[in-house]
Amino acid sequence: MRKSYLRGFIATAIFLSSIITVSHAQSRWVRVKKNKVYSPHNRDMASIPAGQTFIGLPVEIMDTLRAPGRMVSISAFFMDRTEISNEQYREFVHWVRDSVAITMLGPTVAPNLFKPVSTTKGGATLTSQRQINWKNRKLLWRNGSKGYADKLANMYYTGDDALLGKKEIDIRKIRYSFIFINMDLAAAGRNDPNKNRRDFIQSYVDNPDPSKANEFPSIKVYPDTLAWKVDYGYSENDPMVKDYFNNPAFNDFPVVGVTWEQANAYCMWLTRKYAGNRGSRKQPKLEFRLPTVAEFEYAAKAGEQDAKYPWDGDLLNGDKGHLLANFKNDAGIYTPDYGLFPVNVRSYSPNNFGLYNMSGNVSEWTATAYNPSSVGLLNDFNPNFTYAAKPTDSKYLKRKVVKGGSWKDIAYFLQNSVSTYEFQDQPRSYIGFRCVASYPGTNIK
Repeated sequence: MRKSYLRGFIATAIFLSSIITVSHAQSRWVRVKKNKVYSPHNRDMASIPAGQTFIGLPVEIMDTLRAPGRMVSISAFFMDRTEISNEQYREFVHWVRDSVAITMLGPTVAPNLFKPVSTTKGGATLTSQRQINWKNRKLLWRNGSKGYADKLANMYYTGDDALLGKKEIDIRKIRYSFIFINMDLAAAGRNDPNKNRRDFIQSYVDNPDPSKANEFPSIKVYPDTLAWKVDYGYSENDPMVKDYFNNPAFNDFPVVGVTWEQANAYCMWLTRKYAGNRGSRKQPKLEFRLPTVAEFEYAAKAGEQDAKYPWDGDLLNGDKGHLLANFKNDAGIYTPDYGLFPVNVRSYSPNNFGLYNMSGNVSEWTATAYNPSSVGLLNDFNPNFTYAAKPTDSKYLKRKVVKGGSWKDIAYFLQNSVSTYEFQDQPRSYIGFRCVASYPGTNIK
């Protein structure tokens, strides 16, 4: 019995070791998603191993508008296996909506929606009701004497803005405020005797002070569904404006109409959502963010340095002749891939890292600011260039790199090495995003 137990333990250890050390050329990594180490906070994330790859266009197809490619090394990180879906993003919208409403009511009007918090100061224990009691949030919109819906008239469209017979939330009031330490500012001012910690804190607030360089307007979180009309004025897209984000039929489709600023705010909220998890040896505490251009391209190639597309081979068709992504083909036709607009985030086959739609479906925001002149200054490990432009900055400072190509793009933009850009405050019907989190530590087994 003891020998049998020992043999079983050794076999298990060998199996786990084979998962940790799986090489880039081996299986599709789908098998590791059940291991909590590879699924942070039970999110469906792939574990991207550290490695190196050639980033950017090769010399033979480079043009004067793009900087030359280069070999870089990338640290290990976690990456969402799919683009953020409407359902996932709607959770963020509802959380902000409810927090705005609860704060508007206050603990005097809605004591059940707050929980007491005790602090010790000067030897005395003080109790306040500042923290929101999220367990009772269902009471917020319930009609009747026990609910608070009748006390939230300011949350709805009123007067000439309201439609007769409809009670609709005023989406202009759903804004997200947050603060964080800007490491770039901290590094630049670390030896300045005139700088304090507050000089490195970047904040997004409802009423920013123009005299404070690090204060930005709070982020409106509701997607701009009118992007479907703005992007394509001479097209019958009214159904997409009305239904794409709100209809449950589109729950598992990628969220679009979100700006780079909104995508960043979502990452901040996601980190905050799991802030109560202090982490452990197997489940470390993580901070979520947008991927850098280098991380995105490296993950798309899935360990193959010269991969043209995220899938194996340089063709757009699979073994049975079907297309491998959602895009506009060279004949200008949208539907041979079975999708006219975006499709389910789990459509088509994942790449060898288990990532879906790294090309096609929707293009994706990255954390990287677009500036071709910065390429020569970047390091050859974890390269990135960032800049958070203020509303008053030139539009050229608001450009952010977009990767992957989308349902409306031709095949050229689906190539791993190709990048485009969009302005950080511009929502588009063909741009979404996914989150990453840096892998803490280095696994050298």
